[in-house]
Amino acid sequence: MFFFLLNLALTDLGSICTTVPKAMHNSLWDTRHISYAGCAAQLFFFLFFIGTEYSLLTIMCYDRYVSICKPLHYGTLLGSRACAHMAAAAWASGFLNALVHTANTFSLPLCHGNALGQFFCEVPQILKLSCSKSYFRELHGFHGLLAVGACLASGCFVFIVFSYVQIFRTVLRIPSEQGRHKVFSTCLPHLAMVFLFLSTGFLAYLKPLSISSPSLDLALSVPYSVVSPALNPLIYSMRNQQLKAAVWRLITGWF
Repeated sequence: MFFFLLNLALTDLGSICTTVPKAMHNSLWDTRHISYAGCAAQLFFFLFFIGTEYSLLTIMCYDRYVSICKPLHYGTLLGSRACAHMAAAAWASGFLNALVHTANTFSLPLCHGNALGQFFCEVPQILKLSCSKSYFRELHGFHGLLAVGACLASGCFVFIVFSYVQIFRTVLRIPSEQGRHKVFSTCLPHLAMVFLFLSTGFLAYLKPLSISSPSLDLALSVPYSVVSPALNPLIYSMRNQQLKAAVWRLITGWF
């Protein structure tokens, strides 16, 4: 789990560093400019880190499923080599996902101006500026690869839901209330972050253009692009007793 948390922390740090510094720079200097190449680079790296994070969240769900439902097989199913292979697959899938989306998005001609209604370069906002008439044809038009990506993302979501159903069924059979509380305290933070990340991300990318508005787009983009990566390290690290004691000393010291 700590190995996967390290990888998750790297993706969180990468996604925040891709979007927030540029947004802060534009805010401090009262500008809204970004170069075409800079926008393409920002989109690629953002999709790279976000796609990798989604894969890692799915793998971490599998880790919890094995540790709770099949504890005697944990060492066999999730050895060091298996964990390294799964982490490498997560980073590779994130890279491929980012490459396909970026190439597809910036292959479209832009004929509706060059002003994005967002604080960073995001696929739906760029597609609004394209000359194509159909949003879904644009989204899935790169030789069907994006449609395959959407199916894989949905498959990961179904796997997460199925895994947690099995986990909760196993937890409810634990006779000790303390044991149930321990397992729930381990799983619920991960489940909450997965739900926040997926729900806002799916809505941001799959909502119809007819209901799109600047305020709604911002409300959906901030949770999955900034809030979730920022809260992940805090939520997972708060299970460390030494860190919790240090935070408590810091809080009590202020008062």
